[in-house]
Amino acid sequence: MDDPLELRQQSRLKILLTIGAFIALGILAYGLRRQIADAIRDLGRVNTLALLLIIPLKIINYDAYARLYRNLFAIVGSKVNYWSMYRLSLELNFVNYILPSGGISGISYFTIRSRSFGISTAKATLAQISKLLLLFVSFQPLLVLGVIFLALREHVNNLVLVTASSLITLLIVGTLLGIYVIESRQRINSFLSFFAKILNRLVRIIRPGREDAINIEIAQAAFTELHENYQVYKKNWRALKYPFLHTMVANLTEIAALYVVYIAFGDFVNIGAVILAYAVANFAGLISVLPAGIGIYEGLMTGVLVATGIPAGLSISVTIMFRLVTMLIQLPPGYILYQKAVQSGLSKKF
Repeated sequence: MDDPLELRQQSRLKILLTIGAFIALGILAYGLRRQIADAIRDLGRVNTLALLLIIPLKIINYDAYARLYRNLFAIVGSKVNYWSMYRLSLELNFVNYILPSGGISGISYFTIRSRSFGISTAKATLAQISKLLLLFVSFQPLLVLGVIFLALREHVNNLVLVTASSLITLLIVGTLLGIYVIESRQRINSFLSFFAKILNRLVRIIRPGREDAINIEIAQAAFTELHENYQVYKKNWRALKYPFLHTMVANLTEIAALYVVYIAFGDFVNIGAVILAYAVANFAGLISVLPAGIGIYEGLMTGVLVATGIPAGLSISVTIMFRLVTMLIQLPPGYILYQKAVQSGLSKKF
């Protein structure tokens, strides 16, 4: 029989998670109130049919992520259902949107939810790390292609070159650093234990007297398993070609969705400018202290687009419309699935 105290604690946690999601959505809506008003005014200018092309692009985008997770888990010997990964991708996107943590909240959520599919914490964490590395690697040729498109139209200036070269350098260094850390069992234990200790200290500051949020000994055992699973990836590196292709599709559909909004406004701008602006805005949005990178995302994307020769008025309108339409498409289903997961228990199937 279930412990009544444990049941009450689980019920309280479900209520807190639900309330927290509502509050985060409220903050997001409040932060975007001006942009929402501007987008409503711009609706009369846009081609609605063209704008609706974002929907199939987003469907393909989530399909790519679902297949990516299935392939990554299959490599380490775990079979998962396609639709389970599709739903989890929608939930993960919702969590990443409403919680400003550079993706950390999303990774934590993914590892907890993966338990309901029989996936260990180490395998789920490795899947998220691999996803990020593959997204970085697959975006590099797109970024180079973007600079070439800009050069062909003579839209390359010093700012564009510095921005593009800095991004390419960050992508390469970040990828190599990630591989360097995970390559060694000692390095990955030291690196992740360091972050676990920092998290425990933060928890003690916020809630004095509370036990450590992460048991270091248990965590190190998980880190060891993570390294062992990485070795499986390394031995079967040819199998990573499909995950690479899936991340390439994910990147392409995101860029295409942004470009569709320009088409909806009646402008066929240089695709190179869109690629560069998308890259800058997403990297900066990772460190934002506000949900969905409010302010930083819009400002940087508009700044880069203007630097590449696209009028400021058009850039602002397109950026705002893109953000709001994608949120309108993604957040409702993500929220519904998130709530179902919370109500059934995050580590249980529903």
